[in-house]
Amino acid sequence: MATVVKMEASDSNQAKRMTGGDALVAGLHRWGVDTVFGVPGVQLDEFFDGLSRGGGDIRLYHTRHEQGAAYMALGYAMVTGKPGVCAVVPGPGVLNAGAALSTAYACNARVLCLTSTVQSALIDRRYGALHEINDQTGLLRNLSKWSARATCASEIPALLDEAFRQLLTGRPQPVSLEVPPDILAQTAMMAYPEALPSLANPLLDPEQIARAAALCADAKNPMIVVGSGALGAREEIRALAELLQAPVVSRHMGRGTLRADDDYAMPAAAALPHWAEVDLAIGIGTRLTQLREWGMDDALKVLRIDLDQAEITRIAPPTLGICADAADATAALTAELAARGIQRPSRVADFQAIKQAFRDEVERDIQPQVGYLDVIREAMAEDDIFVDEMTQVGYAARYALPIYEPRTYVCSSYQGTLGYGYATALGAQVGAGKRRVISVNGDGGFMYTMPELASAVLHNIPLIAIVFADGNFGNVRRIQTNKYAGRVIASHLHNPDFVELARNFGAVGIRAEGPEGLRAALEEAKAADGPVLIEVPMNLETTASPWKHVHGRKVR
Repeated sequence: MATVVKMEASDSNQAKRMTGGDALVAGLHRWGVDTVFGVPGVQLDEFFDGLSRGGGDIRLYHTRHEQGAAYMALGYAMVTGKPGVCAVVPGPGVLNAGAALSTAYACNARVLCLTSTVQSALIDRRYGALHEINDQTGLLRNLSKWSARATCASEIPALLDEAFRQLLTGRPQPVSLEVPPDILAQTAMMAYPEALPSLANPLLDPEQIARAAALCADAKNPMIVVGSGALGAREEIRALAELLQAPVVSRHMGRGTLRADDDYAMPAAAALPHWAEVDLAIGIGTRLTQLREWGMDDALKVLRIDLDQAEITRIAPPTLGICADAADATAALTAELAARGIQRPSRVADFQAIKQAFRDEVERDIQPQVGYLDVIREAMAEDDIFVDEMTQVGYAARYALPIYEPRTYVCSSYQGTLGYGYATALGAQVGAGKRRVISVNGDGGFMYTMPELASAVLHNIPLIAIVFADGNFGNVRRIQTNKYAGRVIASHLHNPDFVELARNFGAVGIRAEGPEGLRAALEEAKAADGPVLIEVPMNLETTASPWKHVHGRKVR
């Protein structure tokens, strides 16, 4: 779905005697990997020793839990577009990383999970070896786009090359590679091929582009819907939108494809009431769930552009599907339309009126969340990064926080992974470099990966994390109150003093009351040179429900 990231081969490809662990490290160098997140353990000792001896400029961030390592790889991948690499022990380590891998799968994120197994001779014997689980390969296969296991050290170069080819071509999703501990220790003469595998995109079919242009030319009221696969095609999609006078709509994963203040950018929630009038939906790098949630009928034609052929027909067969890179196909389509002399009267004033009416509504109705989000946006540069969570402020951010650049809005997509946010934001901050990352969390979700405060301080990761603390699993309590006659069970929380908690780890801790207090706290946080945790007390009873604009409804 996303544009391929080009990698450069290493010069070191002459055959040499190496251990399997050394071969993995050499392969990471070959593919330009400079960062690994992981937790060491006995089955990975040879790999970690290889990093120690030959890692060179590979930065190793070790975490307090495997989920932290995998989430950090996820955040790194989502912000950079490059592969995020995590290394976890087999069995419990893989299971701990599982939520992050399932989230990476949902988010179309390039995450490489390196793990091990029990000793080769014990695989599938069910002797109860350390960290043994039944069919770990099958488990990983269901969490990955591609998964493999090395049966001898000499297989590692080919398998690692294939892992990166899978990561960098077609739809980007996580991949996994298992190397048993005895294979990591095994010595063999090995070499990576001189050339990297081909990372070419599918070739465009001029006949399909011509058919797509005819569909667009006939449409009176087209709408362009974008997902994460469109993030590398800003200029091409902007040109198509202007030519067709079509709004460019994103729910969450495609946010930043166009700037929020672009004439043609429109939040999905603002576009929803107008879906019934659309006669051509152009889905670019998106699952296009609007077809299922907002409805479709015989009057709606559908054009889909996606690198994943299976996704094109998953919800319903489109009028026309093009399996291609978003930028390549959109550029060709725009050129074909321009050659046909397509011209449309401007609809920019209409789009602006729709967006302004929607903004006025959420400013009025979704408080205090929008007030907090306005303060956060003011504290961010346009290319700073926002990482959401399954929390009241995070839900409202899906439609009320302006996003200006690709890969600056991180969410858990359809997985809705409670507790993913803090550790993911740490990885995002590592990938962001000098840009700042702001993480919003609820008190429930934050505690899932709270121990990674120790990793943030140890590695001096200057993440600004905000915990909105209302003492509840807010969504659960709201549903119980509204749907079950107020019968509340298992939704209340016992919290620490988050400010003191941060300080006990060695981070900066700040308490902020209300939006104005948060504004002052963010200024203090930006001046700090290490991790910061800001606690903001919230009252669920006086917090508006953000859900009206989160889920779609059938309108046709």
